[in-house]
Amino acid sequence: MRQSHSFASLLILLGSAVSPALAHYNMLFPDKSSVKKGDTVTFTYQWGHPFEHQLFDASQPDSLIVVAPDGIKRDLTKPLTKIDIPAGEGKKVTGYQFRFTAEQRGDYVFLLSTPPIWLEDEQEFYQDVVKVVLHVQAQKGWDATAGSELELLPLTRPYGLTAGMVFQAQCLAGGKPLEAALVEIERYNPAPPKELPPDEQITRSAKADPKGVVTATLTDPGWWCVTARLDGKQHERDGKKFPLRQRSTLWIYVDDKAAAKTDK
Repeated sequence: MRQSHSFASLLILLGSAVSPALAHYNMLFPDKSSVKKGDTVTFTYQWGHPFEHQLFDASQPDSLIVVAPDGIKRDLTKPLTKIDIPAGEGKKVTGYQFRFTAEQRGDYVFLLSTPPIWLEDEQEFYQDVVKVVLHVQAQKGWDATAGSELELLPLTRPYGLTAGMVFQAQCLAGGKPLEAALVEIERYNPAPPKELPPDEQITRSAKADPKGVVTATLTDPGWWCVTARLDGKQHERDGKKFPLRQRSTLWIYVDDKAAAKTDK
């Protein structure tokens, strides 16, 4: 059996999965997806169910790096600040924030890594890498790789999209394309929906082609997640070993409508 590219050990998931166990996802959102050089952006990191907007305490990230448009990497782990995030019914959960000033024109790629996260009901660990792109005027660097073991590389520019457009990404394991995989997509709701649709409408499924390229139509404005999962490792807890699922999530923003360009 081949090591990390076998169908038995690898699944690519776009968004959260159909079962409640896989509905937990890490979210990393800038308060603006597109800014101008010199602007300062606030990023929020949170943990929970994206579509249902059910939030839980987030673990302190292991690391946070940014790849600038010129390809230089910078460590942003220290500026992370713990915050309280409203979770409905007067409850608050733990999240993290940091502020970032865009000093170059081009695209910044942010990559946040978490420690293994224990899920009691599922009796397994998740260890995630979360990726998001901040656009700063010039289209440069949005397809840069961040060098993680499992990564989703956008083939479609992950900003400037409007509802109904098609998005494509390629899953890489160890820097090489995966052959094929199951894919799912899911949208984030900034507030709990009044009514939930059937599971199959919360999480949409497709399948990657033989080169690991996944295709999805993003039907509504807002944030959408694309997640890759790698199974096969274990992590110890209380002297026992449990499954460790490594995942990589790419967040993509869809604009409400195309903005009219004005001359100034």
